[in-house]
Amino acid sequence: MKALLATAALALVLGLSAGSAGAQAIKVGMAPEPYPPFASPDASGKWGGWEMEMIDALCAEAKLQCEVTMTAWDGLIPALNSKKIDAIINSMSITDERKKSIDFSDKYYNTPAGIIGSKDVKFDATTEGLKGKIIGVQVSTVHEAYAKKHFADSASEIKIYQTQDEAQADLAAGRVDAVQADSLSLATFLATDAGKACCDMKGDVAEDVEILGPGVGVGLRQGDTELKDKFNAAIKSLRDSGKYAEIAKKYFDFDIYGK
Repeated sequence: MKALLATAALALVLGLSAGSAGAQAIKVGMAPEPYPPFASPDASGKWGGWEMEMIDALCAEAKLQCEVTMTAWDGLIPALNSKKIDAIINSMSITDERKKSIDFSDKYYNTPAGIIGSKDVKFDATTEGLKGKIIGVQVSTVHEAYAKKHFADSASEIKIYQTQDEAQADLAAGRVDAVQADSLSLATFLATDAGKACCDMKGDVAEDVEILGPGVGVGLRQGDTELKDKFNAAIKSLRDSGKYAEIAKKYFDFDIYGK
């Protein structure tokens, strides 16, 4: 499996992901920002991680030749609809708001949203707990939408960042009091030296399926039923064959697919 990860990482550097020779060629969009353990570059600049392996596995299973195209996070949906890319595989949550402009495959994972903050200050991930605090979130994410809906009236400010790394750096520097993001990604940050030094998990936010959605899916253009069917079949096949679990267990000690 290490060879598979190396293949996926090298393919990203070259602009290609694994797929069968002669297969349908598509462009898969993802943002060029570290989001461990889903995707991050190593010291040489090669990208790897769970989601990189899933791109490789999904494209191979669907018999697609996937070219990974780096696009800023907030430009992914416009790039999809303008046909600069054909799919988004980048931890994009399935939400009703996004479904107004794009379609999604079935989910391929689901984890809760959480809040982290300074370990020297005790509070929880609730409206009352975040009263008077500055909350950092990444732009154009479900976390931005959630924070604006649930915390705008109690927080002193909701600060928007282009990348998750920037939000976490400001938290470590004391420029914000809390950061909301995917709980697994936050846990990965807390395991780093910077995370251990500054912060701890305050808890998961209350469920809001309308905002947070039922999970993460492959983003697709509306009406592209052929590609949607291929990805749905690939997700199911990887789950049924055990390949999904084989890849996941290298990164997680729980079922990332969720309920």
